[in-house]
Amino acid sequence: MSVESYRFPAIAVALLLAVILLGFAVGGGWTQGIDWQISHSLAIRVDERDPAFISFMQWASWVGGGTPRWIIVILLCGLVWHWCGPRCAIALGGASLLSNLASSLLKLGFGRARPDLIDHLDHQTSYSYPSGHATSAATVYLLLAWLAPPRWRPYAWTLAAAMIILNGFSRIMLGVHWASDIAGGTMLGTAFALLGAWWVARHRAAA
Repeated sequence: MSVESYRFPAIAVALLLAVILLGFAVGGGWTQGIDWQISHSLAIRVDERDPAFISFMQWASWVGGGTPRWIIVILLCGLVWHWCGPRCAIALGGASLLSNLASSLLKLGFGRARPDLIDHLDHQTSYSYPSGHATSAATVYLLLAWLAPPRWRPYAWTLAAAMIILNGFSRIMLGVHWASDIAGGTMLGTAFALLGAWWVARHRAAA
């Protein structure tokens, strides 16, 4: 069996435990200082920033959540189906759905309030930890990179890095997430991407 078949599940479990431990650290106030410093440095003050820059951050956040996110997931499922068959499409769609569910349940479990340093520049109704946008970005684009054919893989990894970073920074800059929310969401999404990649690799090894 491949290296992925052995290591990916173990790394995924470690990341899930890290998400839970970070959540308890957040609840205990251990991340408050660093969270405040990062948000104070990055959060956009409307009167200090170019409106075009604010609009770009809002667009980046919009693409990463809600209906646009699921449209992108459906389109990417079609792409990976073309690349490597229905199992890859099921892996991407399933990992996206399950990671979103896990993020929602963890939000309810930890019940962390949203930042209040600035007026929110994006509408939010749920709790803060972990970030659902960061979870989705890591799940979708990392798994896309793992499933991409070798000749497309460098571009897919570049896209994954760009989307994860842009998504995370936009959420902090818009004042709707702390940095630890982004860290927790990214770890959570990476765990589900690893599990999706492992599920596909396991089938390939058995074939």
